[in-house]
Amino acid sequence: MRIVGRTPRPSALTAVRRSRELARLGDDPRVDVLVIGGGITGAGLALDAASRGLRTVLVEKHDLAFGTSRWSSKLVHGGLRYLASGQLGIAHESAAERHLLMTRIAPHLTRAVPLVVPLFEPDHLARGAYIGVGYGLGDGLRRVVGTPDAVLHAPGPIGRAETLRLVPGIRAEHLRGAMRGWDGQLIDDARLVVAVARTAAGHGALVLTRVEAVAVDGESALLRDALTGEELSVSARAVVSAAGVWAGALDPDVRLRPSRGTHLVVDTERLGGADASLTVPVPGSRSRYVFTVPASHGRTYIGLTDVPADGPIPDVPHATDAEIDMLLGVVNTVLAEPLTRADLVGTFAGLRPLLSHAGTDETSDLSRRHAIIESDAGILSVVGGKLTTYRRMAQDGIDEAVRRRRLPTAQPSRTRSLPLVGAWPRERLAEIPAPPRLVRRYGAEAPFAASLPGGPGAARGVTAQELEWGVRVEGALTIDDLLDRRTRLGLVAADREQSTDAAAAAFARAGVDPA
Repeated sequence: MRIVGRTPRPSALTAVRRSRELARLGDDPRVDVLVIGGGITGAGLALDAASRGLRTVLVEKHDLAFGTSRWSSKLVHGGLRYLASGQLGIAHESAAERHLLMTRIAPHLTRAVPLVVPLFEPDHLARGAYIGVGYGLGDGLRRVVGTPDAVLHAPGPIGRAETLRLVPGIRAEHLRGAMRGWDGQLIDDARLVVAVARTAAGHGALVLTRVEAVAVDGESALLRDALTGEELSVSARAVVSAAGVWAGALDPDVRLRPSRGTHLVVDTERLGGADASLTVPVPGSRSRYVFTVPASHGRTYIGLTDVPADGPIPDVPHATDAEIDMLLGVVNTVLAEPLTRADLVGTFAGLRPLLSHAGTDETSDLSRRHAIIESDAGILSVVGGKLTTYRRMAQDGIDEAVRRRRLPTAQPSRTRSLPLVGAWPRERLAEIPAPPRLVRRYGAEAPFAASLPGGPGAARGVTAQELEWGVRVEGALTIDDLLDRRTRLGLVAADREQSTDAAAAAFARAGVDPA
């Protein structure tokens, strides 16, 4: 299969390009599609629309991946949990979209990760059989959508020795083995958002961060540049909201029930250096699990909660003491050396934009299916869904915009076969002449990132070239953009402090004053 992530136009997002395109929009404020929101859904909408030939503008009042999109578990789910709850349609959709991401759209940003459920006496046989049935059903979905064994392996039981090798931090007492399944994992969720947004820009979309939609209806919007305070009015054939949990503030007709998902951050060495996901059943439940996810910079995430998030929606959610205690309590049931709060180097939480349903009290019972809602004012809001299915959400959203607004295109969506910038065949990634660390982050663009001049590096081995690439190519306008979303060093306070000067130096080398 030929996979090359190239675009017909330049894809680099820079401060200069932003200023130029804002001026261009002021000179000609008529567009086909205005997308509001720069998370994964908004970036996907912009790519789908622009690749159909529609004049497209995306505005985001903060930075790309500022909201929920950077707070995920970094997993590309195949739909197993939806099978367990009888949601066959979304389970199939999840498996199909995982297949596209891992084989065609972004093989360079994804990898297979083993999911290990340890089995302890005395109920190891019954639990193993139960988990095996679930993994088998999930593997059936994998085969139905065509994901090859070389990308995701078949699940099965493993012995005690292999279990301890894969997840060496677990206790050996009464351990009989484990069930091992496989799923997809993102190198980083914020990197996916940036790659989708850059690909949209490479197909002609105007991607404008630090631009807020202060007044909106179905045909127009008043935009404000947060850096200069200047305002401009645009007219649009279709206005599409991808504001996530903030959608209700933009369109009162959208009613959401946000759910908070919290993760803990620990050093991977504290779990024995495991590169697999340790999956631990929540006591008293047959369908809920806490799991570890190996992450960049020698860190591991532990999640995930699913609790209602009532009240005002914060820009940055925070973990609660009760959630931290719950996650530690569950994962400690299988660890040889239990974790304490002293082991935590950070925490993070995100809010899922779940559609509200009457009579449903628990957010864990709400469907992750997406919907397109049209308000009385004519705004189309794409809500619900999840990161794995962003492409399908975007396709459905633009299909609706084309149908309802009679947009000037007869082209169907192209994104099923459209690789992102940097995409390269998985089996040939080792051929890219660049350090493996950069190949994992930039794919085919790694040699270009590696060729940038040297300078002071940041914490956890993040190089000067990575920081400068974030400024020159990935649209970082502030030091926070670099540390919190382009590199994720900001997750840990000590890493942030150690990296701030290097980030400032990267802006200086690029000749850009950070906003």
